[in-house]
Amino acid sequence: MSPLAPLAPLALLALTGVCSCRTSDCSYLDLLTHLNLTATHNTLVNMRPVKNWTTPTLVHVDMLLLGILQVDEKTQTFTSHIWITTLWTNEFLTWNLSDFCGIDKLMVPRSSLWIPNVVIEEDVSDSGTIQNEPLVSLSPEGSVSAFTRRRLTATCLLIVNLFPFDQQRCNFTFSIINSDKASIMLGTVHNDTVLTKTSGTFMVTQGEWELNKMEIFKFRNKRSGHPERLQYTVTISRRPLLYVVIFIFPLMFFVCLDVASFFISEARGEKLSFKVTVLLSISVLLLILKDMMPSTEAYLPMIAVYCIGIFGLVGFSLLEAMLISFLHDLDDYCKAQSPDDSQKDIPLEEDFYKAEETPEKGAAPPDRAEGRDLLKLILEEVRTTRQEVGGRPEEEMRPGRYRRLGDIIDRVFFSLYLLTALGFLAYMYTSWISQIL
Repeated sequence: MSPLAPLAPLALLALTGVCSCRTSDCSYLDLLTHLNLTATHNTLVNMRPVKNWTTPTLVHVDMLLLGILQVDEKTQTFTSHIWITTLWTNEFLTWNLSDFCGIDKLMVPRSSLWIPNVVIEEDVSDSGTIQNEPLVSLSPEGSVSAFTRRRLTATCLLIVNLFPFDQQRCNFTFSIINSDKASIMLGTVHNDTVLTKTSGTFMVTQGEWELNKMEIFKFRNKRSGHPERLQYTVTISRRPLLYVVIFIFPLMFFVCLDVASFFISEARGEKLSFKVTVLLSISVLLLILKDMMPSTEAYLPMIAVYCIGIFGLVGFSLLEAMLISFLHDLDDYCKAQSPDDSQKDIPLEEDFYKAEETPEKGAAPPDRAEGRDLLKLILEEVRTTRQEVGGRPEEEMRPGRYRRLGDIIDRVFFSLYLLTALGFLAYMYTSWISQIL
């Protein structure tokens, strides 16, 4: 019998104990016990997780834009759906992978650990719109990841001068609001290019807006030099097709209709009513635009200048049509009031000239010649008196004079109107559309 035979049972018991120990270390419970997370520890919740208090904690905040829900120009707010990943290191929660069967990830309740109090300064949304994931992720080197999904309504300075071809830049500023913010640094895991591309891939809804890019800016503390504020600048652009169809093209079409109305005959009486209809249609578009544009703009948006300019052109065209209609009516009135030339002459005048042209067989007596001269003077006096009583000279009572004047005014105004409309549209293109192209 070998001298080592009595030791065999002891060796077997030792190996059995080691195997059972390793088997027990492969459970999450053993890892939680090792990290002292099986019971509530207020120390882990209240204390910043560093072994040396002078060591700053680097908190990474990555934001993904998952949806553009609403951009309200009147209230100057931007509502979006975002996903926030917060990452930091807890120096007390580390383990060796080989000691726990290669466990490389552990999920623990959010309420059991210290969470950095990161807020968005532009946030005006309700607290009910924040959905924090109840569990956070732990890695063996002590890295903690927390996830938040929220419907964010943030204030944003919206400049609608180039509406509907505008681009808006909205800022989301992340900062620490507790007293320990001097010991916390803010940063990101990924750069802005990666976050923009990822947001575009996972974008759920955009509406009339399109995400152009996301930029990240860091603002450092003046005393410590650490970045204490992290700003995401989101640039979005509006899809203008709908507004081009319902605003820009109809207004341009109204101008073309107003130009074509100059070829409507005044005799039919439809020109004035047609121009009034066009003017009322433009007024309806102005009312719709008023409900969309904010009243806080220092300068009129270009689309408001466009609408008001076309409204003014059509308005002046309407006034010109009213003037032409008045001149035509005045001409018709003068034609109705002026008698015929045959009725103007007194019958005595006609008999006088007939008697003057009829040759006499004998020589006219001297008293008859004097009577003719006297009768001629009387007729001239009667004619002069009748013109003075009529209140206007004979040439003003001549039919067709005001109609010809109206036709001249109409032709001159049409030329000026057409040149002004073309010049205005060219100005709007150079100062509005060309800035976008």
